[in-house]
Amino acid sequence: MTYSAKLRVWRGDQAGGELKDFTVDVNEGEVVLDIIHRLQATQAPDLAVRWNCKAGKCGSCSAEINGRPRLLCLTRMGTFAEDEVVTVTPLRAFPVIRDLVTDVWFNYEKAQQIPPFTPRERDADGNHRMQQVDVERSQEFRKCIECFLCQDTCHVVRDHEENKPAFAGPRFLMRIAELDMHPLDSVDRRRVAQDHFGLGMCNITKCCSEVCPEGIKITDNALIPMKERVVDRKYTPLTWLGSTIKRRGR
Repeated sequence: MTYSAKLRVWRGDQAGGELKDFTVDVNEGEVVLDIIHRLQATQAPDLAVRWNCKAGKCGSCSAEINGRPRLLCLTRMGTFAEDEVVTVTPLRAFPVIRDLVTDVWFNYEKAQQIPPFTPRERDADGNHRMQQVDVERSQEFRKCIECFLCQDTCHVVRDHEENKPAFAGPRFLMRIAELDMHPLDSVDRRRVAQDHFGLGMCNITKCCSEVCPEGIKITDNALIPMKERVVDRKYTPLTWLGSTIKRRGR
């Protein structure tokens, strides 16, 4: 069954832009990315949109659909009523390059700043050994496709541009948690998470988990446990006593 959908798409660049209205044919089972491609083919050949796999695994086609961060390739048109206006806009947390394409370089800068995986010494026979139960939590975080929807929906980044230098965002705080929980990693990442990547600025609203297309429980399984690890390090009685003695000895 085919019907005509009302589509509202943001057109513009760094200098500014506006929402443009279109009417595009929709076939049963199609996703928003299909409709964007049909729009390009029939009415707006210069419309810029980033995409690659169309299978929900590359994370390229991130945008906001009716104000919610989503992947264009995983959002079915059947989600919306046939007479509903479907509004497609670029990710709000990042600078627009053109139309639906944004500059997400902020995320790669944060990734470069994270101390890399640093394994402990191998066992005497030259092997690394670990139990499956010890890696299950960090394995969940490896499902991340770096669509940056969690970064976009996090209001600490989304609504406060001035926070970006001090706050890594949920994707990269999750990366720090992944490494800190890894049984072979030898680096204590709790201080760097708090002091350099802004873990304390996260107020665990769980909006990042809600938009994750891989269903990763970012808040519950990464951010909250990492906060608990920081508290354990900073506020245990022995740590407090040691820091107090150190200050008095100056």
